[in-house]
Amino acid sequence: MADEAAAFRFIDLFAGLGGFHVALRQLGGVGVFAAEWDATLNALYKVNFDIQPWGDVDDLEDEAAIAQEVPEHDVLTAGFPCQPFSKAGEQLGFGHTLQGKLFFKVLAILKEKRPRRFILENVPNILRHQNGDTLGIIRKELEDLGYAVDVHKYSPHEFGVPQIRERAYFVGSLDGLGGYKWPTPSRQKTDIGSVLDRRAKPVREIPIQTLQAIDMWDDFLKRAPKSLKLPSFPIWSMEFRATYPYEDATPPAIWKELGPRDLDHALGSFGFELKGLTQADQSVLLPSHARRTTDLKFPSWKQAFIRQNRQFYSANIKWIDPWLDEWKPWNLSSSLQKFEWNVQGGRRRIDSYVLQVRASGIRAKRTSTAPSLIAMTHTQVPILGKDIVGIRRYMTPAECAALQSLGPISLPDGDLRAYKALGNAVNAEVVRAIAEPLLCGLDQPSVGMESSRHSAA
Repeated sequence: MADEAAAFRFIDLFAGLGGFHVALRQLGGVGVFAAEWDATLNALYKVNFDIQPWGDVDDLEDEAAIAQEVPEHDVLTAGFPCQPFSKAGEQLGFGHTLQGKLFFKVLAILKEKRPRRFILENVPNILRHQNGDTLGIIRKELEDLGYAVDVHKYSPHEFGVPQIRERAYFVGSLDGLGGYKWPTPSRQKTDIGSVLDRRAKPVREIPIQTLQAIDMWDDFLKRAPKSLKLPSFPIWSMEFRATYPYEDATPPAIWKELGPRDLDHALGSFGFELKGLTQADQSVLLPSHARRTTDLKFPSWKQAFIRQNRQFYSANIKWIDPWLDEWKPWNLSSSLQKFEWNVQGGRRRIDSYVLQVRASGIRAKRTSTAPSLIAMTHTQVPILGKDIVGIRRYMTPAECAALQSLGPISLPDGDLRAYKALGNAVNAEVVRAIAEPLLCGLDQPSVGMESSRHSAA
């Protein structure tokens, strides 16, 4: 493959840490242009790949600027900003005034420079965004430029990398995609041990409250009868002993219609009494998911979680009550009061697993894969249990770089900046598997290139 596609030229837009560059360089490509608006990542790209990137792609204001500044190239790559399409955001899509429009900057470069291939990456939600309308717009705009277009979802764990992180990948070709075949995942067994440095020192202390919560949920696992199948739904400990209404109306709906006195008979989080309290004081003693004033009726999934947790508590009150009284989880933050046991049938020892703290709770996962790296806060970086590396610690930035298949590249100074950049990075191994068959034929004259140029003009 390296001989067939030798010296093909590529550009790397929204380059970040350079996952596309790592992948295409492995396949014999030569990077001729990159763009990255973040000053730290821009400087690091020069260190890692000896290319001084352009700054903000949006500063390529028109066709003349693109023609002058962007070199001729064979392959365009872009992990265009995903926030406008992510389920974690407002999902404004192309209406996002700052980032949603950047896809159209990619289109402008494709139109002006006519590379024969492209690979684009984004969050999987982009395929469902606006009931599929966003996907339809993307395909039509690309096809109107003369490209054959296809899209597929992949996760690194399907290619032997121990991370579950599904992403949508778009490929396009001016020569058609009749001979292109998406890679078939090997689905080989994976284990997080393949990317760990067991001699690594902790780069950041785990917060005391998080350590307390880990010990608390470990004790929960030990107290549960061995014959009891642990819940597959998220465990919400704040619903243990609670009796506030949740099926026909929410507490905010009751406040609005009848006032706080209509909750005098009910118990809030962990069984705290609501009788005689003001609305504000009652609100403090209710779970965060039950006091939002915009929720006048709980969605069915939330009702189901509340019902399941209360039923689970009622059936296991003999050992849960002593656990509650000893650990007093109400002194912890809301996210630490929740627990997701994704290890059905596994050893009931929390330090045997990979942990992640999310808004939905502490999540325990098998060591076969790491949770998805996300560009949010350092507290969501995977935590390794004592049985895995001898101590509880966050995965180091270097280990997270290995999860993104980036190899030994320089990372931003400071673990917070490094984690954020790695959460935004594209996985190089997945890109390499997608790109390799796409590069076939680049050493041959383009089929119908002239007609495609005319159709895009």
